Amino acid sequence: MKDFDKEKDKTALNEFFGPVISIYSRAQAIADGILVDVSSMALEAGFKLPVAITRAAWKDCVEWSEQDNSAQVYQDESGRLWDVLFMAYYAICTSRETGDRLHFSLYRVPKDGSSAEAEEVSLKLIVGPGDSAESVVTILLPEES
Repeated sequence: MKDFDKEKDKTALNEFFGPVISIYSRAQAIADGILVDVSSMALEAGFKLPVAITRAAWKDCVEWSEQDNSAQVYQDESGRLWDVLFMAYYAICTSRETGDRLHFSLYRVPKDGSSAEAEEVSLKLIVGPGDSAESVVTILLPEES
């Protein structure tokens, strides 16, 4: 097996692509609110890796307020988050696909000010490297990357 020299590889990449202009880390995305860290509840749902959900997926599938309860049907964010995480974990456990991406679906009441019935929504799960090259999970809307 070939040993890799990180400095040599970095130099070769810089020679080919040029110097890195900017790096936006997962930790920065969480601090900025672009990603929402849901790792503690994900652990309860069965995940063994850190899990974050994009702000757009959070707004569509998790976010719920008292005003939404008054206008629509009673729900809470922790229950909605549990549904997302449970269905993501179930999809992982039952999938026969290989790779770093998995599409799954769940039913959630849309946050539109009037709906009381759940509708099916699709989400995407990606397993990729975190800031220190550790495996992490990100849940996002299908059109997000």
